[in-house]
Amino acid sequence: TDDMYEHLVYDGFKFATICEVEPKLMNRTLTINGVSKAFAMTGWRLGYACGPVELIKAMNMVQSQSASHPTSITQAAAVTALNEPLDFLKPRNDTYKQRRDMVVKMLNEAPGITCQTPEGAFYVYPSCAGCIGKTTPKGKKISTDSDFVAALLDEALVAAVQGEAFGLSPYFRISYATSTDALKKACERIQKFCASLK
Repeated sequence: TDDMYEHLVYDGFKFATICEVEPKLMNRTLTINGVSKAFAMTGWRLGYACGPVELIKAMNMVQSQSASHPTSITQAAAVTALNEPLDFLKPRNDTYKQRRDMVVKMLNEAPGITCQTPEGAFYVYPSCAGCIGKTTPKGKKISTDSDFVAALLDEALVAAVQGEAFGLSPYFRISYATSTDALKKACERIQKFCASLK
Protein backbone atom coordinates (compact mmCIF):
# COMPACT_ATOMS: atom_id res chain seq x y z
CA THR A 1 0.00 0.00 0.00
CA ASP A 2 1.12 3.56 -0.65
CA ASP A 3 0.43 5.55 2.51
CA MET A 4 2.24 8.75 1.50
CA TYR A 5 -0.90 10.88 1.83
CA GLU A 6 -2.08 9.49 5.19
CA HIS A 7 -1.97 12.91 6.88
CA LEU A 8 -3.48 14.88 3.98
CA VAL A 9 -7.21 14.22 4.36
CA TYR A 10 -10.24 16.53 4.58
CA ASP A 11 -13.96 16.70 5.31
CA GLY A 12 -13.87 14.14 8.11
CA PHE A 13 -12.34 11.49 5.84
CA LYS A 14 -10.34 9.05 7.96
CA PHE A 15 -7.26 7.39 6.57
CA ALA A 16 -6.97 3.65 7.24
CA THR A 17 -4.27 1.22 6.22
CA ILE A 18 -5.32 -1.93 4.40
CA CYS A 19 -4.27 -3.93 7.48
CA GLU A 20 -6.62 -1.88 9.68
CA VAL A 21 -9.42 -2.75 7.29
CA GLU A 22 -8.46 -6.43 7.09
CA PRO A 23 -5.89 -7.57 9.69
CA LYS A 24 -5.56 -10.98 7.99
CA LEU A 25 -3.62 -9.23 5.21
CA MET A 26 -0.77 -8.25 7.55
CA ASN A 27 1.59 -11.03 6.42
CA ARG A 28 0.95 -10.23 2.73
CA THR A 29 1.13 -6.43 2.84
CA LEU A 30 4.00 -4.14 1.96
CA THR A 31 3.40 -0.61 3.20
CA ILE A 32 5.46 2.25 1.84
CA ASN A 33 5.61 5.76 3.20
CA GLY A 34 8.00 8.66 3.42
CA VAL A 35 8.53 12.22 4.50
CA SER A 36 7.93 13.96 1.19
CA LYS A 37 4.19 14.70 1.42
CA ALA A 38 3.30 15.15 5.10
CA PHE A 39 6.52 16.96 5.94
CA ALA A 40 6.96 18.89 2.66
CA MET A 41 10.30 17.20 1.94
CA THR A 42 9.63 16.24 -1.69
CA GLY A 43 13.14 16.84 -2.95
CA TRP A 44 14.78 14.88 -0.15
CA ARG A 45 13.83 11.49 -1.62
CA LEU A 46 13.56 9.48 1.56
CA GLY A 47 11.02 6.75 2.10
CA TYR A 48 10.58 3.68 4.20
CA ALA A 49 8.76 0.38 4.02
CA CYS A 50 7.21 -2.11 6.40
CA GLY A 51 6.34 -5.64 5.44
CA PRO A 52 7.31 -9.30 5.55
CA VAL A 53 10.96 -9.72 6.63
CA GLU A 54 11.91 -11.73 3.53
CA LEU A 55 10.59 -9.02 1.21
CA ILE A 56 12.31 -6.20 3.13
CA LYS A 57 15.62 -8.13 3.00
CA ALA A 58 15.25 -8.56 -0.77
CA MET A 59 14.43 -4.86 -1.16
CA ASN A 60 17.55 -3.95 0.84
CA MET A 61 19.71 -6.11 -1.44
CA VAL A 62 18.33 -4.47 -4.59
CA GLN A 63 18.54 -0.97 -3.12
CA SER A 64 22.12 -1.46 -1.95
CA GLN A 65 23.17 -2.32 -5.51
CA SER A 66 21.17 0.37 -7.29
CA ALA A 67 21.42 3.51 -5.16
CA SER A 68 23.51 4.95 -2.39
CA HIS A 69 22.19 5.91 1.00
CA PRO A 70 20.38 9.16 1.79
CA THR A 71 22.67 11.96 2.93
CA SER A 72 23.27 12.37 6.65
CA ILE A 73 21.41 15.70 6.53
CA THR A 74 18.38 14.01 4.96
CA GLN A 75 18.46 11.26 7.57
CA ALA A 76 18.69 13.75 10.46
CA ALA A 77 15.87 15.89 9.03
CA ALA A 78 13.63 12.84 8.58
CA VAL A 79 14.29 11.57 12.12
CA THR A 80 13.41 15.00 13.48
CA ALA A 81 10.27 15.22 11.34
CA LEU A 82 9.06 11.78 12.37
CA ASN A 83 9.72 12.37 16.08
CA GLU A 84 8.21 15.84 16.43
CA PRO A 85 4.55 16.48 17.32
CA LEU A 86 2.19 16.65 14.34
CA ASP A 87 0.47 19.83 15.58
CA PHE A 88 1.22 21.62 12.31
CA LEU A 89 -0.91 19.20 10.28
CA LYS A 90 -4.36 20.56 11.15
CA PRO A 91 -3.64 24.23 10.33
CA ARG A 92 -1.81 23.20 7.16
CA ASN A 93 -4.65 20.91 6.11
CA ASP A 94 -7.17 23.67 6.86
CA THR A 95 -5.24 25.92 4.48
CA TYR A 96 -5.08 23.19 1.83
CA LYS A 97 -8.82 22.60 2.22
CA GLN A 98 -9.57 26.30 1.65
CA ARG A 99 -7.37 26.29 -1.44
CA ARG A 100 -8.90 23.04 -2.66
CA ASP A 101 -12.42 24.40 -2.29
CA MET A 102 -11.55 27.60 -4.15
CA VAL A 103 -9.83 25.72 -6.99
CA VAL A 104 -12.69 23.22 -7.39
CA LYS A 105 -15.27 26.04 -7.44
CA MET A 106 -13.34 28.14 -9.95
CA LEU A 107 -12.55 25.21 -12.24
CA ASN A 108 -16.19 24.14 -12.25
CA GLU A 109 -17.00 27.65 -13.50
CA ALA A 110 -14.69 27.20 -16.51
CA PRO A 111 -16.58 26.20 -19.69
CA GLY A 112 -15.92 22.55 -20.57
CA ILE A 113 -14.28 21.68 -17.24
CA THR A 114 -15.73 19.52 -14.48
CA CYS A 115 -13.88 18.99 -11.23
CA GLN A 116 -14.73 16.65 -8.39
CA THR A 117 -13.70 17.47 -4.82
CA PRO A 118 -10.86 15.22 -3.62
CA GLU A 119 -10.92 13.86 -0.06
CA GLY A 120 -7.15 13.94 0.33
CA ALA A 121 -3.72 14.83 -1.09
CA PHE A 122 -3.11 18.29 -2.59
CA TYR A 123 -4.12 17.79 -6.21
CA VAL A 124 -7.30 18.12 -8.19
CA TYR A 125 -7.93 16.13 -11.34
CA PRO A 126 -10.44 18.12 -13.41
CA SER A 127 -11.87 16.66 -16.60
CA CYS A 128 -11.27 18.64 -19.78
CA ALA A 129 -13.60 16.37 -21.80
CA GLY A 130 -15.79 19.37 -22.60
CA CYS A 131 -12.82 21.07 -24.30
CA ILE A 132 -11.80 18.11 -26.48
CA GLY A 133 -12.52 18.77 -30.15
CA LYS A 134 -12.32 22.54 -29.76
CA THR A 135 -9.77 24.96 -31.22
CA THR A 136 -7.69 27.56 -29.37
CA PRO A 137 -7.45 31.23 -30.38
CA LYS A 138 -4.02 30.41 -31.91
CA GLY A 139 -5.66 27.72 -34.05
CA LYS A 140 -4.49 24.63 -32.17
CA LYS A 141 -6.96 21.74 -32.17
CA ILE A 142 -7.43 20.08 -28.79
CA SER A 143 -7.74 16.34 -29.34
CA THR A 144 -6.40 15.03 -26.01
CA ASP A 145 -5.71 16.12 -22.46
CA SER A 146 -2.04 16.41 -23.50
CA ASP A 147 -3.07 18.90 -26.19
CA PHE A 148 -5.14 20.76 -23.61
CA VAL A 149 -2.30 21.21 -21.09
CA ALA A 150 0.19 22.12 -23.85
CA ALA A 151 -2.16 24.82 -25.15
CA LEU A 152 -2.94 25.96 -21.61
CA LEU A 153 0.77 26.53 -21.02
CA ASP A 154 1.39 28.14 -24.41
CA GLU A 155 -1.65 30.40 -24.51
CA ALA A 156 -2.58 31.01 -20.86
CA LEU A 157 0.80 30.51 -19.13
CA VAL A 158 -0.62 27.91 -16.73
CA ALA A 159 1.34 24.73 -16.08
CA ALA A 160 -0.62 21.53 -15.49
CA VAL A 161 0.08 17.84 -15.98
CA GLN A 162 -1.89 15.79 -18.46
CA GLY A 163 -3.95 12.99 -16.98
CA GLU A 164 -2.52 10.63 -19.59
CA ALA A 165 0.70 10.56 -17.52
CA PHE A 166 -1.32 8.88 -14.74
CA GLY A 167 -3.61 6.80 -16.95
CA LEU A 168 -6.40 9.35 -16.39
CA SER A 169 -7.35 10.81 -19.77
CA PRO A 170 -9.17 13.17 -20.35
CA TYR A 171 -8.23 14.69 -17.01
CA PHE A 172 -5.37 16.95 -15.98
CA ARG A 173 -3.69 17.56 -12.63
CA ILE A 174 -3.26 20.79 -10.73
CA SER A 175 -1.54 21.02 -7.36
CA TYR A 176 -2.97 23.38 -4.77
CA ALA A 177 0.19 23.23 -2.65
CA THR A 178 1.06 26.79 -3.62
CA SER A 179 -0.14 30.25 -2.67
CA THR A 180 -3.82 31.15 -2.80
CA ASP A 181 -3.00 34.17 -4.98
CA ALA A 182 -1.14 32.04 -7.53
CA LEU A 183 -4.00 29.53 -7.61
CA LYS A 184 -6.61 32.24 -8.07
CA LYS A 185 -4.66 33.75 -10.94
CA ALA A 186 -4.15 30.33 -12.56
CA CYS A 187 -7.85 29.45 -12.26
CA GLU A 188 -8.86 32.81 -13.73
CA ARG A 189 -6.54 32.14 -16.67
CA ILE A 190 -7.99 28.65 -17.12
CA GLN A 191 -11.51 30.11 -17.11
CA LYS A 192 -10.55 32.71 -19.72
CA PHE A 193 -8.71 30.13 -21.85
CA CYS A 194 -11.65 27.71 -21.80
CA ALA A 195 -14.09 30.50 -22.66
CA SER A 196 -11.94 31.38 -25.69
CA LEU A 197 -12.14 27.89 -27.23
CA LYS A 198 -14.26 27.49 -30.36
